[in-house]
Amino acid sequence: MHQVPVFTDFHAARTLIHSLKSSDALARSETLAFVVMPTHLHWLFILKAGHLAEVVGAVTSVAAHRLGRRLWQPGYYDHGVRGDEDLRGMARYIIGNPVRARLVERVGDYPHWDAVWL
Repeated sequence: MHQVPVFTDFHAARTLIHSLKSSDALARSETLAFVVMPTHLHWLFILKAGHLAEVVGAVTSVAAHRLGRRLWQPGYYDHGVRGDEDLRGMARYIIGNPVRARLVERVGDYPHWDAVWL
């Protein structure tokens, strides 16, 4: 399936970010890092309540509803983090995606990311 770069639109990207923040405010998740790429989201978070599928489904559903369109392909890729894994290293990798994708030269030039350590 062809991915449409919905999140090149500033408003669409910020709407998705607000959906992440809403999930945190509802105590479903605790966001550690994220980056909104043109066609997808990388999100490192601590699951606080419910099941992973419920939290991801709520975030993606809220964003789609607010933007008034279908945004997501079925399914998603997840990786459960073990206690011995380097969360800061994962966060650095996540927020470095726009640089690796050659969207910007420096992470600070990309507007749609955040990490609790920065």
